[in-house]
Amino acid sequence: MPEQPEIDTDRLRETIHEPPSGVLLRNIALTTALLAALGAVAALRAGDTVNEALVLKTEAGRLQSEASDQWAYYQAKGIKASVQEAGRAAYLAAGKTPPPGIDQTIQRYNSEQKAIEEAAHEKERQRDEKSKEADGLLKHHRRFAESVAFLQVAIALGAVGALTRNTLVWMGSMLIGAGGAAMFFLTLL
Repeated sequence: MPEQPEIDTDRLRETIHEPPSGVLLRNIALTTALLAALGAVAALRAGDTVNEALVLKTEAGRLQSEASDQWAYYQAKGIKASVQEAGRAAYLAAGKTPPPGIDQTIQRYNSEQKAIEEAAHEKERQRDEKSKEADGLLKHHRRFAESVAFLQVAIALGAVGALTRNTLVWMGSMLIGAGGAAMFFLTLL
């Protein structure tokens, strides 16, 4: 009876139960591409939010400058009123009648000071509002940037998984990528 060729069935069984590397690489490539696309969108949102925050902080700085100008104007009106009052006091100390209109001038300066003070407080309120809004955007920027970092780590692990054809590393990549994606979407809301 002729002998049949020996077939290594153990190696054949391992090959049958092992996923085809082409399918694994395709899946890794697909998930990595999706993570890269999401990472690009997250990076864009991170950049947008920091730019908006910088614009608002610049606006807050401009409003602070305008408020400072108002306070300087307020002080100038106060100095003018004090000079008029000193002049009136000098006339009275000398026993003379102050020139007509000096009291109206002092009252005018005092009332102008009140209007200037209100304008300065309004500028400061607007400044605080812009600064608070910018701070909120900076918090969003930080979260977007963190999601980008998670997505980049996931992409790197996906590349390692593809090079080593290690399914466990690829699963870790997807897990970290899901965390980065969740962080991005939660910040987006």
